Amino acid sequence: MSSLDTAARAPLRRDETVPVALLLAFAGGYIDAYTWIMHGVMANAQTANLVFLWVYAMIGNWNKALHFVPPILAFAAGTVIAAWLRLVTGNRAGAISTLIEILLLVLIGVLHNRLPDLAGTFGISLVAAMQAAIFTRVEGEVYNSMMITGSMRQAIEGIFTVAIGGRPPGALRRSGIFMAVCVAFGLGAAVGAFATKTIPHLTLGLPVFALLLVLLRCAVEHKETHR
Repeated sequence: MSSLDTAARAPLRRDETVPVALLLAFAGGYIDAYTWIMHGVMANAQTANLVFLWVYAMIGNWNKALHFVPPILAFAAGTVIAAWLRLVTGNRAGAISTLIEILLLVLIGVLHNRLPDLAGTFGISLVAAMQAAIFTRVEGEVYNSMMITGSMRQAIEGIFTVAIGGRPPGALRRSGIFMAVCVAFGLGAAVGAFATKTIPHLTLGLPVFALLLVLLRCAVEHKETHR
């Protein structure tokens, strides 16, 4: 029995619902586009940052190579913070993490004119790591809202399984969810690129709004469980 089927029978956590996953994926694509355009690094895809780091290091361009170090370190720090939050706050980790992410993005927007590299590379990668480490499932299935490689693979595998005649319970729905996550991420990247070019001083307002919606859903769940 798939975890999606199990989730359908058990009460579903609000932070694992499809709307939350799509909002998070939109925010993930958005801030990745923003940091790439503004700073030439990836907020989420540390694989790319690591590749660029070693490519430039091997050709002796140390200034370029070291440019990719801060987001990698920030991602590691954000992962540790998220693990600590899960340990000490339990089910409240999603809401608390989202609130911290919102405050960090607001602070980054304020500091960006004075400390662009520190705010834009270190700060946003910290946000990305926290989101990736806290929100790890949608309807019981493992996914990543900050990159789409895994979601794309699972969507394609599900469609292939159905196409060759296999019909495991929930296969089409599962593929649809992962494909929707990919689309939301791509839409976020497109909107982020457009906003970064046209309204650079207000660019981070849209991902903040998306995260506010996530926070409201997580906060409502916490309130309901404590009635």
